[in-house]
Amino acid sequence: MHELVLQALDVDAGLLAGLLSADERERAGRFAFERDRRRYIVARARLRQLLGERLGAAPESLRFVYQAHGKPALARCLGQRDLRFNVSHCGEVAAYAFTEGREVGVDIEEVRELPDADELALRFFAPDERAAYLCLPLRERLRGFFNCWTRKEAFVKALGAGLSQPLDAYDVSRAPGGYSLSSFEPAPGLIGAVAVL
Repeated sequence: MHELVLQALDVDAGLLAGLLSADERERAGRFAFERDRRRYIVARARLRQLLGERLGAAPESLRFVYQAHGKPALARCLGQRDLRFNVSHCGEVAAYAFTEGREVGVDIEEVRELPDADELALRFFAPDERAAYLCLPLRERLRGFFNCWTRKEAFVKALGAGLSQPLDAYDVSRAPGGYSLSSFEPAPGLIGAVAVL
């Protein structure tokens, strides 16, 4: 079981910056473009607010730890719920996934023209995924590509292994026993997926 929250990032970041830790504010300051800085601040502050609501804690009091490949997790306090999360954003939309005691990954992508989609599918999709993709009518291939790609990204993010895992080693066209994998549409022109392990 997971909870999914969508958030628009095209809001004023001014008041939200105060919720961030010093290292988050420093990271925000390294973005070259104001648009990217704003998106980062809003996305991170909203994550803190959503976690704080679920834990009954002040958003600015939350601390994060990072796994070997950079996946963030809450630094847990004694007696605190085992709340796990993952975040993805694309343009002005962020998706937040939450679970209790299980790893979660989420990814969202814009369905956009991708001239090398066939090449990427042949390189990164598992054999059954490649076959299913190549059987799609040409007008459906782009959407089919991003549907599979977001499922792969969500799965790898849930594993917490980053891109050290070969993407073609996992067939995400169906979810085998033990985990769930589902697709969703966060906004027109976007596609997303959530994996819970």
